[in-house]
Amino acid sequence: MADSLTDTLPDLVALIRRDGVILEHFGGRAVASLVPAPECAGERLEAVWPEAVATAVKQAVRRAIAQRTAVDISLEHAQAHYELRAVAQGPDRAICVIRAALPTRAGADAAGADELAHFDRRGFLQRFHNSLSQAVIQEKPTALALIYLDGIADIARAVDAKISEQVLSGAVLRLAQELAQGENDRAGWYLGQLNADLLAVVMECADRDAIESYVSRVCASLREPVLMGDAAFHLTPYSGVAMLGSDGISPKSLIDNARSAAAEARRSGSAQIHFFTDSLKLRSLARLDVARELREAIANREFRLRYIGRYDLRTGRLVAQVGYLRWMHRLRGELPPGEFLSMAETTGLATALSRAALQGLRDDFAAMAARLPPDARISFGALRHHLLQDDFVEDIGRLFAEGNLPTERLELRISERTFGSMNPGIYQSLHRLGVQLVVDEVGRGFASLDRLARAPIWGLQLDRAWVTALRSDHVALKVCRAGIGAATALGLTPIATGVDDARQREALLELGCRLGSGDLYRDAGSQFDRLIMRGASQMMP
Repeated sequence: MADSLTDTLPDLVALIRRDGVILEHFGGRAVASLVPAPECAGERLEAVWPEAVATAVKQAVRRAIAQRTAVDISLEHAQAHYELRAVAQGPDRAICVIRAALPTRAGADAAGADELAHFDRRGFLQRFHNSLSQAVIQEKPTALALIYLDGIADIARAVDAKISEQVLSGAVLRLAQELAQGENDRAGWYLGQLNADLLAVVMECADRDAIESYVSRVCASLREPVLMGDAAFHLTPYSGVAMLGSDGISPKSLIDNARSAAAEARRSGSAQIHFFTDSLKLRSLARLDVARELREAIANREFRLRYIGRYDLRTGRLVAQVGYLRWMHRLRGELPPGEFLSMAETTGLATALSRAALQGLRDDFAAMAARLPPDARISFGALRHHLLQDDFVEDIGRLFAEGNLPTERLELRISERTFGSMNPGIYQSLHRLGVQLVVDEVGRGFASLDRLARAPIWGLQLDRAWVTALRSDHVALKVCRAGIGAATALGLTPIATGVDDARQREALLELGCRLGSGDLYRDAGSQFDRLIMRGASQMMP
């Protein structure tokens, strides 16, 4: 299983000593001509690769060690081009990642290069200013659509910034060529790029149906996977439209309002085209009221953790109490995370909310400790913004210093998406504190197998959506099998959420997953939940 997993990696990863000795290596299906034989560990580079390649790699390794920075070089072997990145690992060795060189905009054919001229970031704003001025003078109807590409920033963080640029280039080139061949390509209609993940469409039109049809076609093209070597990258477009006259007459006002409409589409997770309306302004004011409520609720400790038991699927033994954040709203009752987390993130309150929940965790453990098995843990999922703060480890350290919660009883859940964005040094620091780390929502985002293998994590928790559908959807079954297989191959513990009946439990056991939580165990875990909720109601002013 381990071999099949590493064979799917697009890169060759090798640990090389300063003197040019290969200590270990894995992966590399996409760069097969450079993959050393399995028995080459301990061999010098010169014995494995041609002299020119070996010399270039050795120089990159030595520079990375000496400068303590990543070193990028290009290689050529067997009429193929490769890119190498060397990163120092201690005083005498470096990790080298080699990948096949990917096509860039410069490598596009002449026709493609002409189409890409529409997407020049520096020239788009000038063109938009000029065309909008003409439209105002000549009273031409004009609409601006902005398309936010969800996924570009994640690729840059989790994989590489250069790869994210190439993914965007591939999507843009394909889009430009498709639109140039279509019947809807009209004079005065053009596309541009505002920043790394925001595209623009300018249309001389006031017909909403025509605008929606054209922008939908653009978004459909952007949803198609972008292939890079053996990897397929998926982007999710969210679009908003503002109309000249009714929604603004200046470039800035149209851009701001189209951006607001696109943000609303992203917040709602909708694939539909959102047109700017005055109601969006009212929603913005309403969000300000919610932000005020959030601040007051954090100060009044209205946020609590509701706990769900995690059990051994074979024996039914309780192994952890898993906390999920809830807002005990004074008027609306208990609110789930979907009602307030996005607002906490956009208003900058996510870190304060996460810290408040962390303090509540300490009190909750004190209340339930006597009823927990001696080896059962309490699990906490810190919010993304808090995890990415420089002082997150200090917050965890203070939690332990204040007592009540032993270090060996805390489990910290990190979403797969956030895990790929974090500084690896944070994992090590948390591990040294004694925290047990679990990567959560596996199957929703993407994380490097290399990073998963090297980080001191304990388990992988499958996303609930895949687990609940594993018996009715063959894709969900494949995702669950892959996630459990990856955890097993990496020496980690697979965990399931959404185990709602005995047949799901049996299916998970057959796949190799031993731990899980869900409605199947609701009655068994209710005593802890009632205990904590009763304590929370007593603490609320």
